[in-house]
Amino acid sequence: MRIDIITALPGLLESPLNQSIIKRAKEKKAVEIYIHNLRDYATNKYKGIDDYAFGGDAGMVMMIEPIDKAISALKAERPYDEIIYTSPDGIKYNQKEANKLATFHNIIILCGHYKGIDQRVRDHLITKEISIGDYVLSGGELAASIIVDSVVRLIPGVISDETSALTDSFQDNLLAPPVYTRPAEYKGWKVPEVLLSGNFKKIDAWKEQQSIERTKNLRPDLLDE
Repeated sequence: MRIDIITALPGLLESPLNQSIIKRAKEKKAVEIYIHNLRDYATNKYKGIDDYAFGGDAGMVMMIEPIDKAISALKAERPYDEIIYTSPDGIKYNQKEANKLATFHNIIILCGHYKGIDQRVRDHLITKEISIGDYVLSGGELAASIIVDSVVRLIPGVISDETSALTDSFQDNLLAPPVYTRPAEYKGWKVPEVLLSGNFKKIDAWKEQQSIERTKNLRPDLLDE
């Protein structure tokens, strides 16, 4: 899989995309991640990528030309399954969407900044807009990092125990059951006996029931879906 990220602030992405699972995935050649500085596609000597909004609105707007040049340069080299814009008014990101993106070969993520991007980019160049929640960030870089992390861990071979990802919260619209490890008792706090029984049929039934109960109590909206 290849992920190209277009951003005005590449430094914000360098650390999160070179740690932990993402770093191992890159070393295994399971994913290629490229960060593109939007200012490299600016058309003026000041490397400006934003300008005042028509109509007198407050705030600066990312210009259409540098974005178009960046996306066009990438599309000239290969086809892309999705060209994503991180936006507060995009579709709400969830595990189902992460699962879908993980099946693609090539995606572009455009990080928004300032007041946003020229609407013509959204109308003619973007294929999907994604929001990671109902709040506003200074830019789309952190949102892009979250999307990349959630997708990369699903690529076959990235996690050594692939069944681990399949039992994560939200995979079946259920929260994951509680988990425990050694010691079996600590300060009088005991691990549920069923988990120590060795009866995997009972253990699986207990886990399923715990997932349902936790989802009912904490995220009942997931059951409606």
